[in-house]
Amino acid sequence: MTYEETLQYLYESTPVFQHEGAGAYKPGLDTSHALDNLLDNPHRAYRTIHVGGTNGKGSTSHLLAAILQKSGYKVGLYTSPHLVDFRERIRVNGEKIDQEYVVQFVEKYHEQFESLKPSFFELTSTMAFAYFRDQQVDFAVVEVGLGGRLDSTNIITPVLSVITNISLDHTQFLGDTLEAIAGEKAGIIKPGVPVVIGEAEQPSVREVFLQKAREVGAPLYIAPESILTVEGSLGTDNQWHYTTEEFGNFIGELGGMVQSMNTVTVLAAVKALRETGIHIPTEAIHEAFAHVVELTGLMGRWQTLCQYPRVVCDTGHNPGGWEYLSWQLEAESRRCNRLRMIIGISNDKDIDGVLDLMPQEATYYFTQASVSRALPAQELRKRASKHGLMGKYYTTVAAAIKTVLQEATPDDFIFIGGSTFVVADAMPLFEEE
Repeated sequence: MTYEETLQYLYESTPVFQHEGAGAYKPGLDTSHALDNLLDNPHRAYRTIHVGGTNGKGSTSHLLAAILQKSGYKVGLYTSPHLVDFRERIRVNGEKIDQEYVVQFVEKYHEQFESLKPSFFELTSTMAFAYFRDQQVDFAVVEVGLGGRLDSTNIITPVLSVITNISLDHTQFLGDTLEAIAGEKAGIIKPGVPVVIGEAEQPSVREVFLQKAREVGAPLYIAPESILTVEGSLGTDNQWHYTTEEFGNFIGELGGMVQSMNTVTVLAAVKALRETGIHIPTEAIHEAFAHVVELTGLMGRWQTLCQYPRVVCDTGHNPGGWEYLSWQLEAESRRCNRLRMIIGISNDKDIDGVLDLMPQEATYYFTQASVSRALPAQELRKRASKHGLMGKYYTTVAAAIKTVLQEATPDDFIFIGGSTFVVADAMPLFEEE
């Protein structure tokens, strides 16, 4: 098979959550263990760091991978979903997995896989673990797919677990309270393995993590309490400028307001790794924060796609993420001539919760991503009007972008988001420009 034929086989023969949503969700670890045993437990060949949470786990994973990379280690990085290319999910030192490896992996094992009937994510996780072993990485940073306790990545025993935060998302799978979701996320806490909690302001959520850590004897660090003062300001260069007592002063390349909290989590994780004896120079931290996009290929986090007019995309897709995005868009609206919003939302999200956080003073272009999970653009427009958000609807992201670029002036600000899949549809259109 060619690479394109291999991807088609993967998409058509395994349930893909990215496309299908609930119908592709397959909780439990039995199949993951069976796949792992089939390949002789590849994840045991290197040290791993497991990153879960509701929001920020992708940025946190990329930053940790970049820090380890600049510290001189060979680093695997497994994240999801991809935006443009399947190979974004599996990287070593920032380089995407080889197409030929994907083809050969599927050709070699597809008969055994078919008898196990794995989901797309289970199969992809196994591929990543095998690739990292074959590439002889020193570390692999592994992002949880959904939840934690029953996620197929949870077969690993890492040197460090990280849980970024807890907010309401995927409630149909994880529970409809913060405490229930925290219980699922806490499932990645392993016996004796230190765990860093990024945000746990609610006492009841904090208690979930404390109780789980006590049960398994895991050293627990609450990020804001485990490191000394971190002060950050978002400069006119759209980069964060940090002043810290423990790690010196440095610049963060990622400009989203949420990155200030992610930074505290990452620094606490670095401190915990250092305490286990892992060598991480301070200069490596500075270099990684300043160049994480180049080092790891991170995309879609308050990313500028065009300058005149300025077009920014972000993958934030739930109320927890939009609390930060709403603040940032409000600041942008004060600086630009007109704020224009290209928005699409998946039908299994808290649609009203997200719409309630979007700016009133903006021109909206409602759209839908090219996945079956997308809420139809016309229905989104109706839902949005009840929140005072007005605009036209477009049945494709491409049509919405074409219209907004025709109507915008160079001094306008255009935001694209509401769904990871809207961003995925948008990015190739700007690469072609």
